[in-house]
Amino acid sequence: MSRWGMVIDLRRCIGCNACTVACKAEHGTPPGVLFTRVLVKEVGTYPAVRRLYIPVLCNHCQNAPCEEVCPTEATHRQDGGVVLVDRNKCMGCRACYEACPYQNRFYLDSDLLSEGYFCGELTPFETVKYQGFEKGTVVKCNFCVHRLEKGLPPACVVTCLTEARIFGDLDDPNSQVSRLIREQETVQLLPECNTNPSVFYILPSGFFSLKS
Repeated sequence: MSRWGMVIDLRRCIGCNACTVACKAEHGTPPGVLFTRVLVKEVGTYPAVRRLYIPVLCNHCQNAPCEEVCPTEATHRQDGGVVLVDRNKCMGCRACYEACPYQNRFYLDSDLLSEGYFCGELTPFETVKYQGFEKGTVVKCNFCVHRLEKGLPPACVVTCLTEARIFGDLDDPNSQVSRLIREQETVQLLPECNTNPSVFYILPSGFFSLKS
């Protein structure tokens, strides 16, 4: 049994947002709904200034607080450790939305699925993609589970220009993600929350000094 996870190499990320665009194209999410996005922070003092890029997405936590608080079990864990939301069970209470310490869930209000990107009627593409959503429910990154079932990696991984995103089986010691976690200095976001995320980050040299 595989346990899917991702390593994001911040030494390679150039902040191009190709992952964000690929995710939007793959899932056809409405305006403002970004399953993956890139946080940007400028650090340093002139003239030694640089930008830090940190891609974020659902962390598919092994100890997922969103799963614990869901009253209808709409949020559940699939084989492989992927955390999913069953739109047929979601009642839109947003308990999971509030419980997620990473702010990586989105609520589809009643108007959102009538809005497109071109200030008019929905395009044929949007019309088709919006059929996969239900108003009044919560949505998030699903690790492109429909692609995993076909033996394909997530769209953001395929599109990453610098190969900063690596995806694979965390339970396989010989997988690339397992080797990177073992051999490189990696971190998980907000370790104090004890969520045990399935997304790991490789930090640039001097990362913590750069943040100050």
